[in-house]
Amino acid sequence: MKTFSEHSDLEEYKKTADITQRRKQARRMRLLSKQSGFKMKKKRTLMKVRDVGKITKSAKKQTIKMFRNKLYPNYNDMSISAKVKADQIVMQRFGQKIDKIAKRTAMKLRAAEPERVKKFRASQQAADK
Repeated sequence: MKTFSEHSDLEEYKKTADITQRRKQARRMRLLSKQSGFKMKKKRTLMKVRDVGKITKSAKKQTIKMFRNKLYPNYNDMSISAKVKADQIVMQRFGQKIDKIAKRTAMKLRAAEPERVKKFRASQQAADK
C-alpha cells in the first residue's frame, strides 16, 4: 500500500510555474469554471469532509499566500513574470518556515472541517427551499 507521501504533491508547491504554465492553467480553469458539471462537482466536494492530504495541501496554500501578501502586498496587481519571481523569492526565503506554519494551520483546519461542512450543507438546504 502506498503511503501519503508517495501520493502527495506537496512538493509541487516548492516548484514555481513559469509564465506559459500559468497562462495555460488560467485558460483551462476559465473554461472549466463555466461548465455546469464542474460547478456541481465542486458543490458536491464542498459538502464532504476533506481528507488529511487535501487539508494539508490547503494549509500549505494558505500559508504561502500569507507570506506572499506580507512580502508583496500588491501581488495581485503584478505582471505574470513578476509573480513568478516573487513566488521564487518567497519559497527561497521562507520555505522551511512555511512548512512549519502549514502543519499548525492544517491542525486548525482539521478541527474546523466538520463545522465548515455543516455550515455549507445548511446554506444549501436554505437555498433549495
